[in-house]
Amino acid sequence: MQKFDLTTIVRTIDVLKPLEWLALGWKDISRLGWLSLVHGIALTLAGGLIVTVAHPRFWLLAGALSGFLVIAPVLATSLYALSRALERQEPIGLGLIFKTWLNWQNSHFNKWGNDYWCMVQFGTLLSLAATGWVLISAALITLLSPIPIESPVDFLRHVVLAPSGWLFELWLALGGVLAAPLFASSVVTMPLLLDRRVSLLQAVIISWAVILKNPIPMALWAGLIMGMTLLGLGSLLLGLVWIIPMLGHASWHAYRALIDASNLPPRTEE
Repeated sequence: MQKFDLTTIVRTIDVLKPLEWLALGWKDISRLGWLSLVHGIALTLAGGLIVTVAHPRFWLLAGALSGFLVIAPVLATSLYALSRALERQEPIGLGLIFKTWLNWQNSHFNKWGNDYWCMVQFGTLLSLAATGWVLISAALITLLSPIPIESPVDFLRHVVLAPSGWLFELWLALGGVLAAPLFASSVVTMPLLLDRRVSLLQAVIISWAVILKNPIPMALWAGLIMGMTLLGLGSLLLGLVWIIPMLGHASWHAYRALIDASNLPPRTEE
């Protein structure tokens, strides 16, 4: 495993820097057009499918939607690739998206090595975490709710606005316990794995170092992600068509601002 110095890799940023990332993300959408928005459309349709399947069981829906968002950093991989191509003034098209998902290490001859599968491994770990949260959320609401929760109104009335008990607070606390380390582990991990030849463990360590070195800006970034995501969910998922691409592109710019990767080997080289 290659050794690296976190003090030289991780940068210190201004508190309001995350607002600049959102502006750059919106600029990328305006330049990429439908190539960017198709990601938002696809993920919005996936969210709609979750709502359709889980709607009669709202106790499952709450966990499933939040679990779906846990794996969003992986689903946005080709958005990172598009922003990188814009930055490098490289050709952009559907071919780049397909290459990102199907052959993201074009020059890597050892297709069976651990290094080649690091992004798949991280995606699997996030999927397992999302599945765990769905099960925990469903079990918690099913076991502790005074009545069966079968609709958003039931959830609002008997969980969020319940006059007694701590079910909603407990649900939020457990979600926060899961979300905080996941955010710290993934804030720059996927863009870093896409861009540089580092191991999964190294990428996660660097991601945690980013949080520890910039706690206030990263708290703001987490709040912006959560707020915009809730806005998208509250718009009957339609707002996610724009919000998902913007957050995906902004996450690439967050990686570029937070990480000095000049001494890390590029992913496309052997």
